[in-house]
Amino acid sequence: MLSRFLRQAPENFLSRDQIQAVRSGRRGFLAGAVVAAAGAISADRAAAQGDSAILNLPAHSKGLGQPVAVRGYGLPSEWEKNLQRRESPGLTRVPQASVSFAPLQGLFGIITPSGLHFERHHQGWWDIDPSQHRLMINGSDESLLKRPMVFSMDELMRLPSVSRMHFIECGANTGMEWGNVAVPTVQYTHGMLSCSEFTGVPLRTLLELCGADFKRARFVLAEGADGSGMTRTIPLSMVTDGQVLVAYGQNGEMLRPENGYPLRLVVPGVQGVSWIKYLRRIELGDTPYGTKDETIHYVDLMPNGLHRQYTSIQEVKSVITSPSGGQVLLEKGFHTVTGLAWSGRGKIKRVDVTSD
Repeated sequence: MLSRFLRQAPENFLSRDQIQAVRSGRRGFLAGAVVAAAGAISADRAAAQGDSAILNLPAHSKGLGQPVAVRGYGLPSEWEKNLQRRESPGLTRVPQASVSFAPLQGLFGIITPSGLHFERHHQGWWDIDPSQHRLMINGSDESLLKRPMVFSMDELMRLPSVSRMHFIECGANTGMEWGNVAVPTVQYTHGMLSCSEFTGVPLRTLLELCGADFKRARFVLAEGADGSGMTRTIPLSMVTDGQVLVAYGQNGEMLRPENGYPLRLVVPGVQGVSWIKYLRRIELGDTPYGTKDETIHYVDLMPNGLHRQYTSIQEVKSVITSPSGGQVLLEKGFHTVTGLAWSGRGKIKRVDVTSD
C-alpha cells in the first residue's frame, strides 16, 4: 500500500545523477530522515473535515460487491500490482539462467509471500508432475547405507513432518554493493533474499530409515532433476542435528514450481545454491564430491590466486528497507524506519541503528 507521505521508487529507472546520489548520499539521507522525524506529526484537521473522501460515499459503500469464490485462488489487489519480483536487464544473457529479485522495500514483517520469493535458475523452472517424481537415497559404498530406497511423494508426505521458518539467500546477494556498482533500489541490492515457513521431513529421518552409518559417513550429495543437473556436497554434520529438511511445503501450501515443486532441500543458514530444487537423489559418502558447481562455480578467489571451495555459511548482514534508495519522503514528521537483519551463524539478538 502506498503512503501519501512516501513516494515509492521507480522500479526500473533512475537518472544518472539520482543513481550517483544513491551511492554517495545514503548516510546523509538516513540522517535527514531521522532529524525530520523529530518534528511532530501535523494533521490538518480543517482539511480533513472537508475531505471529499469522507463527505461523499464511494460506490463500494452503496452497492453489492463481488460474490464469493470469484477466483478459486485469491490474488493481490489490482492496486498493489506494482509490487512484483523483477529481473535486472543485462545481468545475464539467458533468462533461464538468471535471477529475479524480491521487493523487500514493499514487504511487511519477515515472511516473503510465495509469489514474491526471489528466483535463481540455472536452466529454467519446471512444473513437475508429483505423481511421477521420485527421491532416491543411496550410498557411495554399500557399507555406508544398508537399505537404499526410492520414495514417492505420497510416501514422503505420510512421514512425520515439521514446519520451520528459514531465510534463504543467494551467494551473490549484495554483490553489486561489494563491487561498488550503484543500483536504484534495495530490491536490486538485497533482493536475492527471502524468508518462508517450510514444511517437510528431516533428512536425518530418511537416512535413518535407510540404515545410514552416521559414524563413517561424512557428506551427502544432493542432486536436482532440472536440466542443469545441479549437485552440491553438504557436510553430514549439518544433517545430523535434524535441521536440514526435504521440503514440499512453503507458507502453508505446496512449493511453487519456480521454487522447486514438488520437492526441494532446505539447508538453514547456507547459500541458496545448496537448497537443491526438484530434489531427486541423496547420496551418502565419506569424501566431498567436487561437482562442477563447487569447483568451477561458487568458489572464492583468494588474494594469493588460490580458490577456496565449499564455503557455504551466510554471514551476518542487515539492510534498511524503508526509507531506502529511490524513495522520497514527501513531508516532515515521523517516519517509520524498517529493515532486516539475518545470519547463518545463529539468531540475531540485537540490532543497532545509527544515523551517522
